[in-house]
Amino acid sequence: MTAKHFAALPRALPFWVALGLVPVLVFAAARGGWALILPPVLAWGGFGLLDAAFGKDTGSPDPDTDPALLFWHRLITLIWFPIQLVLVFGMILYASEAGHLSAFEKIGLFFGVGVVTGTVGINFSHELMHRTSRLERWLADLLLAMVMYSHFRSEHLMVHHAKVGTPADAVTAHYGEGFGRFFPRVLWQCLRSAWRAEARRLEARGYSRFDSGNPFWRYWSLQGIYVLTALVLGGWAGLALFLYQGFIAVWQLELVNYVEHYGLTRAHLGDGRYEPVAPRHSWNAAQAASNRLLINLQRHSDHHVRPARPYPLLQHYLPREAPELPFGYPVMTIIAMWPPAWRRMMNWRVRKWRAMFYPEITDWQPHNRLNLPRPANQA
Repeated sequence: MTAKHFAALPRALPFWVALGLVPVLVFAAARGGWALILPPVLAWGGFGLLDAAFGKDTGSPDPDTDPALLFWHRLITLIWFPIQLVLVFGMILYASEAGHLSAFEKIGLFFGVGVVTGTVGINFSHELMHRTSRLERWLADLLLAMVMYSHFRSEHLMVHHAKVGTPADAVTAHYGEGFGRFFPRVLWQCLRSAWRAEARRLEARGYSRFDSGNPFWRYWSLQGIYVLTALVLGGWAGLALFLYQGFIAVWQLELVNYVEHYGLTRAHLGDGRYEPVAPRHSWNAAQAASNRLLINLQRHSDHHVRPARPYPLLQHYLPREAPELPFGYPVMTIIAMWPPAWRRMMNWRVRKWRAMFYPEITDWQPHNRLNLPRPANQA
């Protein structure tokens, strides 16, 4: 490794802030009581305050940066799996023997575990699944299985990226749809669409959907191993806590999915075709602190336009190019849990977005979304 590579370390270190949640969670487990609120308070409210303090980061890195200079950025995603593995199952073992923690406190502790596995683990798995190496894709699968949501990889890569902003994408929240309706809908529809996507892929190659090449066999096997491990380490209570943290992690993931595309749709061009995915089809947030915690997930427009681009090279877009949220994702996901406040904050922004990018469309009722005219700038 050359001096040039070490010189890139300072630019990567802010993205390692996620590691700070680990000692916070360990302290909460040891202390119990009031300390159990620290993981969610710091992950959501703490980074909301840091966003207010540090403001926005509107700079864009050189997209042609030598990939070798991204070693330190990549390393944090590579080392996270063993950290999370020890954290989750260590906490199950610890909770099963911790006499100072009541049953209620153990539930609070594993809410915090789910905050970490959702905020960091699922987010890092999202970055890893978009990479081409077998190691990184395996790490993505190992992380997703730890929250019992393995099918997310198939659904995200094969369905969401292709269908975003269309009625065929379950993850694109409809205008006016509250999270309470979105969440149960997306849980079922994403599992179904992931299975169908893999089945179509195999059948197009002349194989049965139950062929060993279906990654669902790997998904189920990994999840089964984790379930048995939790049962051995903590008994039925340990298994319940393991499943609970997975639910909390998935709840956070789908809150973010809800925020990322709420009310944004692509125009239908006829014959089942839609306009190409553009920056205007994702909500962005330029808040500096939360972008470090979430490894630039909030630069979501560029991710959808260029899914293979590594997170440190994602570009910032101006508000005239892509819609921008008033706060970072940690604050926006909290607001999304209160539908009246969410609608007051977001519905007028969706209407403004429609007037800016699709002024010729006057009827946005659901029945008409399949027959939207092509926007003038796509003609």
